[in-house]
Amino acid sequence: MEQMNWHMARAALEWQAELGAVDAIGDVPIDRYGVPAEKPKPVVTTVVSALGITAAVALDPVAIAANSAAAAQDLAGLKQALQDFPHCELQRGARNLVFSDGIPGARVMILGEAPGREEDLHGLPFVGPAGLLLDKMLAAIGLNRAENVYIGTVIPWRPPQNREPKAEEIAMMMPFVRRHVALAAPDVLICMGNTSCSAILDKRGVNKLRGQWHEGLGLPVLPMVHPSNLLRQPAGKKQAWQDLLALKAWLREYAVGEL
Repeated sequence: MEQMNWHMARAALEWQAELGAVDAIGDVPIDRYGVPAEKPKPVVTTVVSALGITAAVALDPVAIAANSAAAAQDLAGLKQALQDFPHCELQRGARNLVFSDGIPGARVMILGEAPGREEDLHGLPFVGPAGLLLDKMLAAIGLNRAENVYIGTVIPWRPPQNREPKAEEIAMMMPFVRRHVALAAPDVLICMGNTSCSAILDKRGVNKLRGQWHEGLGLPVLPMVHPSNLLRQPAGKKQAWQDLLALKAWLREYAVGEL
């Protein structure tokens, strides 16, 4: 095989940039299917008793998250609880907490995966090219985030190098996700992408899950392919349109007043 020179390397990088690649992932490929699921590691803290005895105590971050989320009485309180939650290492490398966008109380809630570069910069879910495509998709069936859609994320901080969230990170955030959905009180939940489907339905493979209704968190759930994937694989837009029509039909069938 011919050794790559400077000009060949530059041409390869320019080709990747034209395809939309904006972040370097790493020099070595990662087998994401070969990584075993991990449970959140206990948090070890030092406690000093009234007698002055010092002891190391292991705390369960999922239990801490559950208590913190349950104490939130509204969405503002839940956002503050996330900002104050010190046990998720993702927040150390993220610029902003990405909590939500749209109209709380809307019938439709979209649950995304984890923030990317643009979301991290703006502190909002679904911005940049993927967000523009989502807005066009919603507009095609008479929806928009300014009037009748609410958007949240499973993971509120950008994972380093846009890697997939780890199982322990999802488990740690799930109490907040469940509370978020409960406080937003939508009629229907749209799970966009594998991470969202895994968190809500405990299933992966969005391409197999899409096209049919499911149940999660006591709500009807419609899995959909993430807009970022549609940008990379435009052929999937036909199926995405079918899913949008299914959502529109559901909203009409179970209409409560005007959409």
